[in-house]
Amino acid sequence: MTDVLQPPRRASPLFLREAEVRRGIELLYFGYSHMIRGADALLATRGLGRAHHRALYFIARRPGMTVSDLLRLLAITKQSLSRVLQDLTAANLVAVDVGPTDRRQRLLSLTPDGAMLDAELFDALRERVASAYAEAGQGAVSGFWDVLTGLIPPADRPLVESLQSLEN
Repeated sequence: MTDVLQPPRRASPLFLREAEVRRGIELLYFGYSHMIRGADALLATRGLGRAHHRALYFIARRPGMTVSDLLRLLAITKQSLSRVLQDLTAANLVAVDVGPTDRRQRLLSLTPDGAMLDAELFDALRERVASAYAEAGQGAVSGFWDVLTGLIPPADRPLVESLQSLEN
């Protein structure tokens, strides 16, 4: 039996070459795919998919979020979001309330069932992410965050950063 060569754990000093960029794209694709499998299986038992998961996740992070803010965060069409929210409200996972000052506003929050599902989904992701973080170390995690932040258009970064302000 021959030994399989492991890829280098450090990027080449020529990290902007095509091979290094392709390696990063591949690792993002496969890392995400493997990370999300446990959540996908849990969602499938309820007839839900990744779009539902993303909506639940962000509604949980910002209870009372408007539909328009969620639309901007998810960067999907109104029609797609409408279908997702219809499924989530029909499943009693999301509540939609009228805004207190503007009755045209629709404010989103998780129901108790939605909060329970969100917690289960987070648990399915946390173990894999925490394990990868522990293996990589603090410096690598910070660098990873920097790279991912660099993938977000600058105009959208404040909205993403606003999610972090809830934890501090």
